[in-house]
Amino acid sequence: MSDSLLTNSLWFIPMAFVAAPAVAADYLSIPQAQQLLFPSASSFIERPTLFDSGARSAIKSHAGTRQRQDHQPIWRVEKDGQLQGWFIVDDVIGKHEYITYAAAISADGEVLGIEVLSYRETHGGEVRDESWRANFKGKSLKDPFKLDEDVPNISGATLSCRNLLDGVKRLLTIHELFLARES
Repeated sequence: MSDSLLTNSLWFIPMAFVAAPAVAADYLSIPQAQQLLFPSASSFIERPTLFDSGARSAIKSHAGTRQRQDHQPIWRVEKDGQLQGWFIVDDVIGKHEYITYAAAISADGEVLGIEVLSYRETHGGEVRDESWRANFKGKSLKDPFKLDEDVPNISGATLSCRNLLDGVKRLLTIHELFLARES
């Protein structure tokens, strides 16, 4: 084999390992997540919220994390006409791709649970595990929201863990600033 042929052949080998395929998996639809997080609800009243720049600044100031989207999908959850809480769909960045998740927040501003709807990263899918997501139950803005302090880190999924933690804190801030008055 000539040296130039060998050199040209080896050039392609590393490229096969560099290009990792993107993984995108949808696990739950919005109605499925609503039923899981609020099994006794009788209605989900869509209340999409549009944030102007002032509202986004207030969210960032209180949560420490910016509100990237102007539009936030929110549902008021009721059982027989009584407020049970809020169902909010959000996206946070994992390492490179978005994680779409839903949070259930009580009328009093506590996390009732979270569900991962879509996960698009190649690593770190352990954030979907019920045992990890259960760490969010009962969290409120009174909690420190520090990774490894009140929600454990998952080795190999640190950015996904941190960004989901920050995202839930941001959603609790949205509840406090814009939704709690309706309770």
